[in-house]
Amino acid sequence: MQSMSIDNGQKSADGLVQRFDKSLEEFYALCNQLEPCLRLAYECLSQSFDSTKHSPTLVPTATKPDAVQAESLPYTQYLSMIKSQISCAKDIHNALLECSKKITGKAPPNQGGL
Repeated sequence: MQSMSIDNGQKSADGLVQRFDKSLEEFYALCNQLEPCLRLAYECLSQSFDSTKHSPTLVPTATKPDAVQAESLPYTQYLSMIKSQISCAKDIHNALLECSKKITGKAPPNQGGL
């Protein structure tokens, strides 16, 4: 009689351990699914902050002067800012292109004074 109760106790303990192991495995699986979502959310938030920080202020779209927002730029200033940003991007592109040509050996060496 007593061996039967010990045997039942062992079976129920094994069942609890198996259930705990299965629950723990499901928990880790959910954590693994959640991790990329959190990384993506962090990247989106970071990109949003950078975009807000580095983007020009708004251009007014209202036709009435009293409806213009205080932090917006006049269109002419906006155009000059965009032109300077494009010029800067071209300069960076050309510098990177020149550097990559020097690294791969496709550019002729400088004939200047070095």
